[in-house]
Amino acid sequence: MSDAAPVTVIGLGLMGRALTEAFLQEGHPTTVWNRTAAKAEPLVAKGAKLADSVADAVAASPLVVVCVSDYDAVHALLDPLGDVLDGRVLVNLTSGTSEGARATAKWAARHGSTYLDGAILADPDGVGTADAVILYSGPRAAFEAHEPTLTLLGGGTTHLGEDHGLSSLHDVAVLGLMWGVLNSFLQGAAVLGAAGVDASTFAPLATRSVKTVADWVGGYAEQIDKGAYPAIDATLDTHVASMGHLVHESEALGVSAEFPKFMKSLADRAVAAGRGGEGYATLIEQFRTPSKPSKPSEERDQQT
Repeated sequence: MSDAAPVTVIGLGLMGRALTEAFLQEGHPTTVWNRTAAKAEPLVAKGAKLADSVADAVAASPLVVVCVSDYDAVHALLDPLGDVLDGRVLVNLTSGTSEGARATAKWAARHGSTYLDGAILADPDGVGTADAVILYSGPRAAFEAHEPTLTLLGGGTTHLGEDHGLSSLHDVAVLGLMWGVLNSFLQGAAVLGAAGVDASTFAPLATRSVKTVADWVGGYAEQIDKGAYPAIDATLDTHVASMGHLVHESEALGVSAEFPKFMKSLADRAVAAGRGGEGYATLIEQFRTPSKPSKPSEERDQQT
């Protein structure tokens, strides 16, 4: 592949436009298509070529990047194309599930297309920078053939493996990490706010603490992979006692204690299973245990 290999981008939302601009900035002939053609006008002014149809857009390049709302939208656009997909590498950067990725890979193969599933761990402004992390999964040969082009989207471009579902699984794992950190910050801000402390005052300490916890991740990962959880800094019993303090303070200040109670319930189960003397990483066994499916009445209550 040449450094200026042609590429097609289908879908020109905020992320799709950012992808297109990253290709254009490096001189790649870039064909675009969007259901609302007006969104392409700023990109055309920068050198992009607007295709008259999805079929024309796919036919224009050996590498086709799709970034739309969901997998149903992907199939609504591409299912009718048939042989137009034959011989092309289809890169789907639409958020979805691992099941959807694997099913789409089989669908693409039936149409003669090689499929790479991907996940963008960056906001649109970060695309094309060294800090953007873009994950890909699927045939390594297809990734390596177009790696010079795909690498333009982010310095953290990584091929995870042949399993098409890996990018989606990594995506949700990272999102879960993000939500866990943010929910914990919000709980702390609520507790301190009830005592008259501004969130802005709490933020520097929170940031420093998050960085400290981040340094523990590598060691916890080793324990998880070995299946042994020594109490290096504190036992789970000690953590449970502190969780109880957070629950108490939340309730005493009139703040929701639902989140810390959930955390403590997991730890309580581990203690009941005889793991109280182990380190915090022993909770992985609780996360590995399937949750009981909701009863129909519970599902109705949740929906209402």
